[in-house]
Order: sequence, then C-alpha cells, then structure tokens
Amino acid sequence: MRVAYVSMDPGIPVFGTKGASIHVQAMLRAFLAMGADVTLISPRIAGDAVLPVRTVALPMAEGCRTTALLAANDTLAATLAAEGPFDLIYERHALYAHAAMDHAAAFGIPSVLEINAPLIEEQSRHRSLSHPDEAARTTRASLQAAGAVVAVSPAVADYARAHGAARVAVIPNAIDADRQALPHVPGPFTVGFLGSLRPWHDIGVLLDAMALLQARMPAHLLIIGDGPDRDRLAPRLTAIGAEVTGMVPHADLPRHLARLDVGVAPFSATQPFYFSPLKLFDYMGAALPIVASRVGDMEALLDHGRLGLTVPPDDPAALADALDRLAGDAALRDTLGRAARAHVMAHHTWDRVAAQVLDLAGLRVPA
Repeated sequence: MRVAYVSMDPGIPVFGTKGASIHVQAMLRAFLAMGADVTLISPRIAGDAVLPVRTVALPMAEGCRTTALLAANDTLAATLAAEGPFDLIYERHALYAHAAMDHAAAFGIPSVLEINAPLIEEQSRHRSLSHPDEAARTTRASLQAAGAVVAVSPAVADYARAHGAARVAVIPNAIDADRQALPHVPGPFTVGFLGSLRPWHDIGVLLDAMALLQARMPAHLLIIGDGPDRDRLAPRLTAIGAEVTGMVPHADLPRHLARLDVGVAPFSATQPFYFSPLKLFDYMGAALPIVASRVGDMEALLDHGRLGLTVPPDDPAALADALDRLAGDAALRDTLGRAARAHVMAHHTWDRVAAQVLDLAGLRVPA
C-alpha cells in the first residue's frame, strides 16, 4: 500500500520537536507499522527525527508567504502525479492548501484530510490572516474534495462541517503503542506541565496556583517545553523556583515525565477550546494523575473524574486545592494514574488511529 502524507504548513518542521511535528511523525510511524510504503511531501523537511520514509521537499517561491503557499498548490499537484500512483493521500490540513484533496478527487484516489484546529479563526486571533477570502475559498475546496475528514475534537468537527465537509469523524490524538511508563523518580512533590508557553495555555493561573500550593507545602513545578511567552513569564517562574527544560526530543519525554507526581493541563475560558491536547495522552501513558481545566470536552476526555480531576478554568485556588488533594493522597494518585494508562493504551494509540483512517478511506488494514 502506497501512502502519500502531505503537510503543507511551512511552520511545521516535520521531523522536529514541536507538538505538530510529533503528530506528523506519530502518524508516519503508524502507517509504516502497517507495512505501508510512505512518501512524505512537505515544504519543510527539517528536524532530527529519522524515519524510513521517502521525502519530497517542495520548493517555495520567494516573496509574499501567502502568494507562495497558493502557488505551491500547482507544485504539489505535479509532485503527486510524478510520485504516484498512491493508494491513499493523507493530508494534515493547512491554510491555502487544496491541491492534495483536489488531486485525489480528480483521479479517484481514497483521501483523508486531518484537521487539528479552526485555522482561519486561529490565524486571525493569534497572528494575522492574509487574503482571508482565499483562506476561506481554499479551506472549503479542500474540505469538500476530501473523501473523509478526521477532526481531533467535536469543536473542530463542527468547524469542518461549517466549511463544507460532508463526511467527518472525530478521532482524538493518541500515544505510541509501545510507550513505557518509567518508574517514578523520588523527589519533592512535582507538578508538571508539558507543552508550549503560549496564550491558550493558562500558565499565569498555574503559576498563581503553585504559589498558593507552596504556601501550604513544599512543591516543585517542572515545565517540559518552551515558547514565546517564556520571557514574559520569566520573573514569575523564578519567583516560585520553576524549572523549564526547553524543547526536548520526543524520545526523552518518558524520563522527564517520570519525575512528575501529577500532570496539569490548564486552559482559559477566555480562549476558544477546540484542542485534543497531546499532553493529556502523554500524561496518561506515563500513568500520571491529571488535573485539567473544565473546558470544552475535557471532562469527557477524562471520563468525568475516572481518569483525572477537572477544575473551573481561570481559578488558581481551585487548581491549588486539587493539587493539594493529590499531594496528600498517594492512593488516589495511583488509582487515577493506573486507570489513565489502561484507558489510553486500550483506546488511544496511533496504531488505532491509523486503522480508523484506513477504514474511513475504505482500505483494508494489511494483515
């Protein structure tokens, strides 16, 4: 089975360490595990990860980024024709990209479009959206042409349908099936945050909660990641003695997670929530208890308290109380962590995601 994996977002180094990069690599590994012959097509073949896939680096025109992205559709169409034939074209949705799904529809090739966020709204809110009419047109074209659409959350599925997608399945993110939960590293009670320091992560509330918790007991905050808000938050991070690792290779995550007693997923109610946070599945895979903000479908993801605790968003006192509760109850930490790991390994592995993708595409999973 020949699979074309297309990622047209130049902001994603496909072999890098950011969350989107890890997602790309996870799906590549899952397709490879099924015996697929995978060709990865992207304008940014960058990063240190090594995977046995054929890579095709698409050239990007100089000048205006949006104009270059629109022009890249013609290059992508020609590349798919030259590299084919393919049994499946799988694309990670990107702004202004439509050629992969158009090509699949024109030649009767099964296709699946993965959509991780309402990109038009996200780009408008957090950056700037150039050529909004073209963004809307190409988004609609791609979603309408796709044989099937995989959305990572119900909110993203609603966005896809609003832009013309006819056949949408909600498949949350996942974890590698062979992920090991390493033995816990003894130390002070350690709260961990895995992810990027960006506006949609309510890091300010987490820091306030840690200050409240430290007034009651010794506690340490470990941030596994980095991001544009780090400099702004630096004085507050220093004030509570937080440790920030910076970006770490995905293969090193288990040893960092082994230092944690609890994993947190803080999100603000002031920001739209449409995510399927990779951190949740990483915490679960490490058998960690979780405390998350009660936003979006977070309660459902944590099975209404069976896999972790939820607290009101934007409420440092409530977050501190939940952390305090877990700090004082090792049995509860163990119960939640064990249940979370059993759940994620049974229901949310990348191999299962890839199998669902092939089923949506009407293809048989290789024996």
